[in-house]
Formats: sequence, structure tokens, C-alpha cells
Amino acid sequence: QVQLVESGGGLVQAGGSLRLSCAASGSIYSDNTMRWYRQAPGKQRELVAIITSSGSTNYADSVKGRFTISRDNAKHTVYLQMNSLKPEDTAVYYCNALRGWYWGQGTQVTVSS
Repeated sequence: QVQLVESGGGLVQAGGSLRLSCAASGSIYSDNTMRWYRQAPGKQRELVAIITSSGSTNYADSVKGRFTISRDNAKHTVYLQMNSLKPEDTAVYYCNALRGWYWGQGTQVTVSS
């Protein structure tokens, strides 16, 4: 049973933008802190951005000022707007729901130099 579904990844040139989406079932999404992680080849999975149910956000230092996390409660969807992308942003991006520890399948983001 699929609970979180990511989309929006792809190939983009350095300096470009992408918007990732994470659609969640209502039972998972409601009153839950949602997070985006990423994992580059040969590296550990790292936390990129967090948004609480009240809309408070926090970011990894490496993406501050470039990435924006948001949520649409009517659509049970979390977004990650990624601007000024760099080759080092290349990774598989995963959506996570903190309560219940649900994960999506991941979406590949590749930034070419």
C-alpha cells in the first residue's frame, strides 16, 4: 500500500530549478511533520528540509536560501522548490512523514555542470 508518492525529479542544468511533490494519504499527512531527505551515491541519507503541521520550516545549511519547503493541506501534498541548483544537489530525494516513519519511493534529481 503506497502511502507517500514523490514526483518532479529530473535532469536540470546547474542554476536551474525543479519542484518536487510528495502526495500523502490523509491519515499520514494530517497533523504530521513532513520532511525531505536526499541520498547521493556513496553517501548517507541527509535531512534537507522540515515543515511542521503548523507550517514552521527548517533547512540544512547547504540548501538555505535556495530551497523552499511548503505544504498544501487541501491536497495533502508537500513541495520542495529547488532553485539555483548545483551539481552537488544530485541525489535521490525522499519524502518522509515523521509520525509513523513513512517513506516514499524517492525521485532522482540530477544536476549537470
